[in-house]
Amino acid sequence: MNVGRLLLIYVGLAAGLVGLWYFCLAGYNRRRGILALRKVEAACSPRARIVEAHWIGASRLQAHLRFAAHWFENARITIRLQPRPLPVQWLLSRWHKQRETVTFEADLDHAPGLNLEVFRHHWLSDGDRQMIRSSRNWTVARSRPVVLTTSNQWQQELPPIVNTLMTSRGHNLLKVRLRPESPHLAATMDLDALSAEDAAAGFLSVLRELATGASRSRQ
Repeated sequence: MNVGRLLLIYVGLAAGLVGLWYFCLAGYNRRRGILALRKVEAACSPRARIVEAHWIGASRLQAHLRFAAHWFENARITIRLQPRPLPVQWLLSRWHKQRETVTFEADLDHAPGLNLEVFRHHWLSDGDRQMIRSSRNWTVARSRPVVLTTSNQWQQELPPIVNTLMTSRGHNLLKVRLRPESPHLAATMDLDALSAEDAAAGFLSVLRELATGASRSRQ
């Protein structure tokens, strides 16, 4: 058997393995995405129903929802999964510790009168924890949430919005954006947070509270 034929065999085997990897992991992503979407749909029932759902590639599922009047308009859910079917991209996403997320976007009855983006960060040092464990003289106190803002003026819409984000249900949100342009509201949460009991219903409740706070000044 000559070298050229061996090379073709190895290339064929590699292509087969890559194809098998893609087929298996794409199927896993689809099952995971559909399960998450069903949880969201169950939480929205009977106030809303999914009218269209489609995949964008093998790692992003997007669905459009139709809500009852005075809830949300032009609502859509985007579920972003790890790019498992593509090995190189998956390794890079794992390296950068990218999360799987659920993002809700919609228009409100009254457009918000402000531009607001909120990012939630948690800082924890493993070195500090080890130092605390090694000493008996430490007193550990839990601090209240700290808000860092780039705005010089504290607008009247902000207190109810910030208070909602500081609740236990609001802690699951990774990012929130409010703006006068469409979509008025966008909120992102960790996909794994949906595995908790009643998490999807809590997510919808927080969205309604955010929408009420954002629209209050225009009503």
